[in-house]
Amino acid sequence: MWATAPRPRSCSPRSAAHHLLALVWADDGYTGGLVEYCLAALALVLAIVKRSDDMRGFVVLPKRWIVERFFAHLMRSRRLVRDFERSITSAEAMVYWSMTMLMTRRVARPRPSRA
Repeated sequence: MWATAPRPRSCSPRSAAHHLLALVWADDGYTGGLVEYCLAALALVLAIVKRSDDMRGFVVLPKRWIVERFFAHLMRSRRLVRDFERSITSAEAMVYWSMTMLMTRRVARPRPSRA
């Protein structure tokens, strides 16, 4: 996912919760009516990352590694490995907690000195 500048407040009530998102990448399994739904109901642009027909075997798709890395960081949190949460709000809070832990570790990491 790619976050950009905040959207104006004139968006629909559904999209008001996602006002920082403007572009969402998805695998080619999500083609169909989802592209139109995201644009109409959520005011989001859904970009489909497709695999070309001439590729054989395993090939890393553009932007796909960003999503896979995000899920790998989430799976490092014990409570997010399985679906233990009873409510969506507590599951969302655990995602925020996991990403906060990741960001604080990156900020606190000692930087190599430039000589």
